[in-house]
Amino acid sequence: MLFNKVSYRRGIIEGVIIYALGRLGALITPAFFPDWTFVAIPLLFLVFQYILPPVWAARRMTSTKRERLSKRFWLLGPRIAAICLAFDIVISLCCGLPLTMFEVQQGPVLVRLFAHDASHLSLLDYGLYEMRTAVFLFVFYTIAVLCTRLAGGGFLRFTMPSGGNRVTL
Repeated sequence: MLFNKVSYRRGIIEGVIIYALGRLGALITPAFFPDWTFVAIPLLFLVFQYILPPVWAARRMTSTKRERLSKRFWLLGPRIAAICLAFDIVISLCCGLPLTMFEVQQGPVLVRLFAHDASHLSLLDYGLYEMRTAVFLFVFYTIAVLCTRLAGGGFLRFTMPSGGNRVTL
């Protein structure tokens, strides 16, 4: 398909842009959204952060027929995860942490680290948050890229029975 033929670099850039949109959307307080969108829109932001970027990047890249899991695809997940983690740190420091259902945005991490009121955030708490995010991004993005490449490359096809009248599924 012509739509799925992009370079390695462009695939990474598109994945990072999708992640950044989801991460910026996660800064919005969920109570801002009316009715049923109170649940749907934050879930959409989570999909944009964690599911769509690695699948989108791996699906859109071109590869030769023989190339299924070359070294560049083994490194694609960790590479996108590292770039997305850098964007996450910058967004957290400048804009704030992502919110869960019943939280209110308390401001940028840089301001919260030096605050002395209820919105204070310790450096250890922020470090643990970023470490948890890093582990999740690296593991999930690697698995998502590999599964997408395997599913798109014909890995899930098999032929049965192994005799005369073969049927490929």
